[in-house]
Amino acid sequence: MSDPTPDILVVDDDRRLAQLIRRYLGDNGFRVTVAGSAEEAKGLLGALAFDLLVLDVMMPGLSGVELTRELRKNNDVPILLLTAMGEPENRIAGLESGADDYLTKPFEPRELVLRLNSILRRRPKSAEAAAVAGLRFGPFRFDADRGELWKGDEPVKLASAEISLLRAFTKRPNEAVDRLELIEGAADLGPRTVDVQITRLRRKIEIDPKFPRHLQTVRGKGYLFRAD
Repeated sequence: MSDPTPDILVVDDDRRLAQLIRRYLGDNGFRVTVAGSAEEAKGLLGALAFDLLVLDVMMPGLSGVELTRELRKNNDVPILLLTAMGEPENRIAGLESGADDYLTKPFEPRELVLRLNSILRRRPKSAEAAAVAGLRFGPFRFDADRGELWKGDEPVKLASAEISLLRAFTKRPNEAVDRLELIEGAADLGPRTVDVQITRLRRKIEIDPKFPRHLQTVRGKGYLFRAD
């Protein structure tokens, strides 16, 4: 079974406040990673998948609002903005940038927990919704709905058969899938071509295709795709 603990990324240049938030959220059922800047956060987002981001608005360099606007170009991770600026125009600007919620400082820690849980409850949980959301693995993100693969901010060109494979794995991440399931409903895949397309896909997503980390062969069962 998948780990139900939500992974939260807290981004705030105030290290003391970030650690206090980390401790409180950790005590309330969250797994928390802390970043001190937008640049550090982008590095983490390129390597790891998070269920929700808590972004401070006023940070050196890229602000929380600017980071939100940038992420919304190709990332739908939920975002809560945290800031001392509580004027209506500030909240409107934050929400217009693509944030899901906006909490002003000072705040009650319990309110932060309630708001995070409220955002997470609104996220789709079904297998069908997960397929639309796509796969995250290492620095890659696959949008199953559009059939697009991204490595960070760079698109990766895919053949139609490779898109069909990734869509099939999106429905069954971290599970062994046999060849018949992979070709079911895919006109561009057949019993004789699956293995060839698997090899080609590995060349695009694996550091060493001979020793795959993400797209693994399960002897006697088929293939298993390890997603984040």
